[in-house]
Amino acid sequence: MQQADIIIKNGTILTLDSDNSIVENGFLCIRGDSISKIGPGNPTLFKAEKIIDAGGGLILPGLVNCHTHAAMSLFRGLADDLPLMEWLNNYIFPAESKMDAEFVYTGTLLALAEMIMSGTTTFCDMYLFADQVAKAARKAGVRCLVGEVLYDFPSPNYGPVEKGLEYTESLIQKWRNDPLVSIAVEPHSLFTCSPKLLTASNELALKYNVPLIIHVAETLTEVDEIKEKYGKTPVKHLDSLGLLGPHLIADHCVHLEDADIKTMAANGVNVVHNPESNMKLASGIAPVPQMLSQGLTVGLGTDGCASNNNLDLFSEMDTAAKLHKVNTFDPTVMDALSVLKMATVHGARVLGLQDVTGSLEVGKKADVIVIDTHKPHLTPMYNATSHLVYAARGSDVSHSIINGQPVMEDRKLLTLDITEIMARARETSIRVRSWLSF
Repeated sequence: MQQADIIIKNGTILTLDSDNSIVENGFLCIRGDSISKIGPGNPTLFKAEKIIDAGGGLILPGLVNCHTHAAMSLFRGLADDLPLMEWLNNYIFPAESKMDAEFVYTGTLLALAEMIMSGTTTFCDMYLFADQVAKAARKAGVRCLVGEVLYDFPSPNYGPVEKGLEYTESLIQKWRNDPLVSIAVEPHSLFTCSPKLLTASNELALKYNVPLIIHVAETLTEVDEIKEKYGKTPVKHLDSLGLLGPHLIADHCVHLEDADIKTMAANGVNVVHNPESNMKLASGIAPVPQMLSQGLTVGLGTDGCASNNNLDLFSEMDTAAKLHKVNTFDPTVMDALSVLKMATVHGARVLGLQDVTGSLEVGKKADVIVIDTHKPHLTPMYNATSHLVYAARGSDVSHSIINGQPVMEDRKLLTLDITEIMARARETSIRVRSWLSF
């Protein structure tokens, strides 16, 4: 009899491995923080202290949310139905200028509760007070790639512009080798960061071999501004500064020329698609099918709750698939498997975590979720992949395990006190109202 710490049994396993293997009526064993065995039938040769019965449901890799501003959960519904620049300059930036570490910690915990309960096991965050984001993720037991957003103006966290890179470097050193937390260098955008700051950010990322993350070509206004200022598209501007490469994660990428896509592909740039946020802010529709056809790796992100307004990647998958079908008048583009991979194995690859998470394979870290399929909207089930993209909801996730540790069982959070967190969030909202005088 072989020993495991956790066995998940009696479910259909979607591994999302290179062969897209599916194991009907399968089991998965976890030993320590990793997957030790995957097989069909009952685990008769294995024993474990904890056994999770999937009840005939689906067992799959935890979802990877490639772009969030987690603490913006406290801004959800604050300023809806506004153009991006008005939304940023009149509401978000003024509110953020008054934030503190406690605000970010509370908002991130609230976001983490939502993410765990909707199947996300890994997220990539760009925000202020990034150390608090990392601490919250560590408390919740959620895998993450985080960084401090860098601007050409003072920050309420690190102060003067020149201190931003110093703060980021201290984060890299502090969280190095942590089992859950990884750090990236994160200049905000081309319209809020000078070429000098962008170049210095890139040098820091290369020095420590960590990702460089930036918003790119999100709006036509941004593209026009960069063209007017530098005589180039945002992608060509990045290329001229030497920033393109496999270490670069470009968020949004809504307005790209064909030459931009080819240049990005030639340099191995990674892209994050945020369809619901782009729709809500009327930013446009990113040319994802064209990017995929050129060989770019594209992950899926929700963006922040102030521009989405949720962190449910199941909803995001459904939107991503349907948006591009109607945009291209082609029902075959963005098929269910392709979109599911964007939210799992391809998302992990975008974040540089493909050897750690994103698929269920022996030796990888045990980031696993279970979907309860005994629901009217999931019955009958002819195709599991199709159901996950077009019918499933975040609320169908019954169990979540991250790095071998259960964080939710039967919809009950194990690492977070959701009642306390929501109470703190309501108290914080009073402060936000006073900041914006409404």
